[in-house]
Amino acid sequence: MAGPGSMLLSPRLNSLTLPYRPLRLIAGAGIALAIAGLVVLVLLAILATAAGEPSQGSRVDVWHLVWMTTSQAGLSTILSLIAGVALAWALNRLRFPGRDLIVGLFASAIVTPGLVVAFGLLAVWGRSGWVNQAALALTGQSLEVPLFGLGGILAAHVILDGTFAARILLSRLDAIPEKRLKTGQSLALGPWQRFSVIDWPMLQPSLPGLAAIIFLLAFTSFPVVLLIGGGPANQTLEVAIYAAVRLDFDLRGAVTLALVQIGICSVIILAASACAPVSASTGTSAAPRWRDRGVARAAQWLILAVGVLGFALPLLAILFDGIGPGIVDVTSRPSFWKALATSLGLGTGSALLTLALALGIGMGRAATGSPLLRIGIGAPAYAYLAVPAVVLSLGAFLLVRNAGLMPEAAAPVVVLVANALLSLPFALATLAPPLDAIAERRGRLIRSLGLTGWQQFRAVEWPLIGREAGVVLALAFCFSLGDLGVIALFGTEDFATLPFVMYRALGAYRTNDAATIAALMLCISLAAFVLLPRLFGRLTDASS
Repeated sequence: MAGPGSMLLSPRLNSLTLPYRPLRLIAGAGIALAIAGLVVLVLLAILATAAGEPSQGSRVDVWHLVWMTTSQAGLSTILSLIAGVALAWALNRLRFPGRDLIVGLFASAIVTPGLVVAFGLLAVWGRSGWVNQAALALTGQSLEVPLFGLGGILAAHVILDGTFAARILLSRLDAIPEKRLKTGQSLALGPWQRFSVIDWPMLQPSLPGLAAIIFLLAFTSFPVVLLIGGGPANQTLEVAIYAAVRLDFDLRGAVTLALVQIGICSVIILAASACAPVSASTGTSAAPRWRDRGVARAAQWLILAVGVLGFALPLLAILFDGIGPGIVDVTSRPSFWKALATSLGLGTGSALLTLALALGIGMGRAATGSPLLRIGIGAPAYAYLAVPAVVLSLGAFLLVRNAGLMPEAAAPVVVLVANALLSLPFALATLAPPLDAIAERRGRLIRSLGLTGWQQFRAVEWPLIGREAGVVLALAFCFSLGDLGVIALFGTEDFATLPFVMYRALGAYRTNDAATIAALMLCISLAAFVLLPRLFGRLTDASS
């Protein structure tokens, strides 16, 4: 995944080496204008509602929500980076059977639904969870774990974002030149000396951009806070917006919070644009080339054990509790199959739309050497980072309401487009660098051969970006499958996705049903994340 500012850091392409592709420029600019226009309409709807709603009656405490949201996001970022650095350090040194599986497991954190992880924490540490049941059996005393509230929010975010950070930072440690390692070994550097002299300089440039990503993910976290936030005292802006619209119908309060959130996210993105981009690559990890001994080695095994248990145990609890006799009862209901079909349809449509938008914008940017034009085409793709899912859904809800339409009629289109915009920043961060590299390194050859745009795509670009396209489809599908923020405002009895049905089951205290749905969502997400990139990689190899 790339940082929000990665679109600004691209090669200075010489226009004399670029093939003449006016249609790509037009398509890229058209997509960018359409996204920008949609965002402007959403903002205008929010502003118009803010001006038209009565000024009295809102009970929203804006400053408390801002403080709670920023403090939990800041703490989540610090703890996730500490966990990520420690886990990357341990994995970089250790060699053991199954290491690649653990590396892949950490890479999957980015697509693991937050709702599933939060539910998994409850299954392990909750009042009826594994740990408490074991404590009762062994000691006869209940083990009171403060899971609901800030502690639970931080735990869920560290599980998701800390393991994701570990995978990104591991790739930085894997990239340390062999000569530098040999020099360190010849100087007989100890474990801590090597970390300070060799490792830290490699990690440090990636930390600000990675911190910005994690902060934004935690700041806009919705399902985790909704499920284990523990009440109004720990509400964040996103949850408060949802509660203001869905529960209180306090549109003015919701609009005020939405504007505050947009402002804060925009400031963060502007600050992050100065950071070095974070590589989107999460391929196979290099084999360890330096093995420590003694206390350092024991610390590495301990860190890895805690990290694997912390991430894997909630997922195992979901699979254990969800895949059992209760699955027959859940899958025998027509409502489940309808929600599954809706989720799969929206996920597939969102993934295809995300890929099309990312290719259009990426190829449009790569077709011009003008820095301003490249920024203008690429910038709207990052709209979601400033206008998160719940805010985007609120604006769409207001647009539909102001147009006199029933929200139920527009819900499928709104959810599909919103989920595509949610995935677009990560999709463009994955596809734009290789498209830029192709234009820079092979543009002159393409131009000299006189290839058409389609021939260029089929013969040159697709063989080189096919696997990345599979990654984009997997990310977009999984994001859509596990999203609760968009459907939360538009979900009904007749239009529901698996996360929406799962959340309703939890609200009705049907935890067995929720466990089954969570297990199925987890299996589908992991299967898509693993299989789609491999499938597209093989198709690309076959075509080339």
